[in-house]
Amino acid sequence: MELNREHFRAFIFHNFRRGLSRQECFDELNSLYSDKVPSYSTVKNWYNEFNRGRCSIQDESRAGRPKSVVVPEKINAVRELIKQDRHVTYREIEASLDISMTSINKILHEHLSVKKICSRWIPHNLTNAQKKARVDWCKEMLEKYIQGTSKAVYNIYTGDESWIYAYEPEIKQQSTVWVFQDEAKPTKVVRGRSTSKQMIACFFGINGHVATVALEQRRTVNSEWYTTICLPEVIGEIRKKQKNRRIILHHDNASSHTSTQTKTARLPSSFIVENYRCNGMHCGFPENYSAANAGL
Repeated sequence: MELNREHFRAFIFHNFRRGLSRQECFDELNSLYSDKVPSYSTVKNWYNEFNRGRCSIQDESRAGRPKSVVVPEKINAVRELIKQDRHVTYREIEASLDISMTSINKILHEHLSVKKICSRWIPHNLTNAQKKARVDWCKEMLEKYIQGTSKAVYNIYTGDESWIYAYEPEIKQQSTVWVFQDEAKPTKVVRGRSTSKQMIACFFGINGHVATVALEQRRTVNSEWYTTICLPEVIGEIRKKQKNRRIILHHDNASSHTSTQTKTARLPSSFIVENYRCNGMHCGFPENYSAANAGL
């Protein structure tokens, strides 16, 4: 006859009613059944139960979730939640499907093979042709300046205007999304902002920041401001470090940079002002060829 747990519990109850101690009960069971006997801790626990008035040796029913909820129906339900909202959290899945965090983790990583990563910020969405044109242009510049080792790069400065916003940016954690195993890393186009702001013009060279010029209140960025206020201040800062070198100042194709007034402005003869261009190629958003524009 194969003895089960309930049989041993009956023996323990019988010895409890006989008045045997816990140790005496355990020793007697051990002498009769040796390696099949329950542990001393089990004997002690059942003595405690019987002392509290328990008479049943059956397992009591337990409330709660079933042992496992990792079933096809729940797996598909989690998959649909992720497809509907890539930002969905563990707590939202738990509240929606009434399954534990442990089960959610198992479904996500063992069955769906998803991971949560941050979206990569990009300035614009480009076509494949525009991307290729940009790569070709960058290769041309690398060749021209000997992979950046040419000393001529120390004579190049760049700058652009940008709004400085007073706003609460989205934190990195809020930007994370669920991605399935066969999906590419997501990207997110930089969104516009419409809160209080201050316009500045920032300039830098290969060694870092050179000058920042703030636009006065109630003024606009135009050729007059650019040539009479902004550029003289920038030139003054550059000349503190490079007094006699020929300087190339690059900027994008904004109207204040390409107007006749800017082109004919009286600047030091050692200063050459150039606009970014892509040799006639259809690169898309040419203003982003300005390092300052893309960086700001």
